[in-house]
Amino acid sequence: MRVSEQKEAVAKQIDPSKIMQVGMGFWASKILLTAVNMGLFTLLAEEELSAQNIKTKLGLHDRGLYDFLDSLVSLEFLQRKGLKETAMYSNAPDTDMFLDKNKPSYIGGILEMANHRLFGFWGSLEEALKTGEPQNEAKNSDKPFFELLYSDQQRLNEFINAMAGVQMGNFIAFANKFDFSNYKTLCDVGGAGGYLAAQVVMSNDNMSCSSFDLPKVSTIADENIKRMKLSDRVTIESGDFFVDDFPKADVITMGNILHDWGTEEKKILTQKAYNALPEGGAFVVIENIIDDDRSKNTFGLMMSLNMLIETEAGYDFTFADFNSMVKEAGFKETSIIPLTGPTSAAIAYK
Repeated sequence: MRVSEQKEAVAKQIDPSKIMQVGMGFWASKILLTAVNMGLFTLLAEEELSAQNIKTKLGLHDRGLYDFLDSLVSLEFLQRKGLKETAMYSNAPDTDMFLDKNKPSYIGGILEMANHRLFGFWGSLEEALKTGEPQNEAKNSDKPFFELLYSDQQRLNEFINAMAGVQMGNFIAFANKFDFSNYKTLCDVGGAGGYLAAQVVMSNDNMSCSSFDLPKVSTIADENIKRMKLSDRVTIESGDFFVDDFPKADVITMGNILHDWGTEEKKILTQKAYNALPEGGAFVVIENIIDDDRSKNTFGLMMSLNMLIETEAGYDFTFADFNSMVKEAGFKETSIIPLTGPTSAAIAYK
C-alpha cells in the first residue's frame, strides 16, 4: 500500500477488525457449540458454580479451563463474579432461557446438529462452490441426503429437534401475528415434529390443524402432540408431499421446506398447495426470506449456502422470487410478515 493510500485509510478510520472478526469467527462458534454439546448451560441453570466444580462435573482438564469459561464471559454467554480461582460462573439471561435443555424454550438442537454435522461439512465449502455438489453424508454415497437421513432414526431425531429449535420462536410469532379470524383449518406440510400446528391451536381457539409428513416423522410428531395434550385439535397425517395430494385446508403452511429443493420442485409444491386450498385460502412459507436487494439478510444468504452443502439443488430465495413463483401457480395476492431475526412468513392468497 502506498503512503498516500495508508494516510487515506487512517483518515477514513478503515481498520481490519471486521475482517479478523469474521475470518476467525469459527473460534467463537466452536467455543459456543462445544459448551452446548457438553451441557454447560444446562448445568449452570441449576446453580452458579466455580471453575473447579464445572471441571469436575464435565470432566475437563485444568489447562484451558479458565480460557474456555472466560471466553464465554467475554462473548456474553456467561456471567462471572470474582476471577479465576475465586470466580463463580452463571448463565447470561439469553443462554439461561434458550440453551438450558430442561426448558421448553431450548433452541440448542440446531446448535447440537451444527456441532455434530455442519461444522465439519462447511470445511468443504470451496469444493461445493466448484462442483455444485453436496458435502454432507451424501457425498460418499449413492443415496440422496434425505433418504440417508430417514434411514437413521437417531440422526432423524436430531434433525427434527434441530428444526424445532431454530423455528420455535418463528412458529410462536406466526401463530400470534397472522390473522386467523377468517379461517378454521390449517395443514402444515412437511410438519416435522408438529410444533407449528401446536402453536397455532394454542394461540387461536377457532383453529384445528394437521401436520403432514412421512410416516417415520409422523411418529415423532404424534408423540409430541400427545405429550402436549393437543390430540383433540391437531391430527397427524402421513404421506409423501411429492407423491400424494396435500390434505385440504383453509391455510397451507411450509416451514423451511421450499429451500430444500430446486426451482422445479419448488414450483411443484407451490402448485400442490394452490390445488389444496379453497378460494380465499392462504399459502404460508416460513423461511429466511432474502431481501430483494440481496444485501441485508446475511443469515438468509448463508442459509442458502448451507443448502448448497446439504442438498442437491436447494437454495433460499427473495420475496420477489416468491411472488413470481406463486403468481405462476395462480395465486392472486401476496404479503410478508417479519417474524423473529432473519425469518419472515411469505403469504400467497388464492
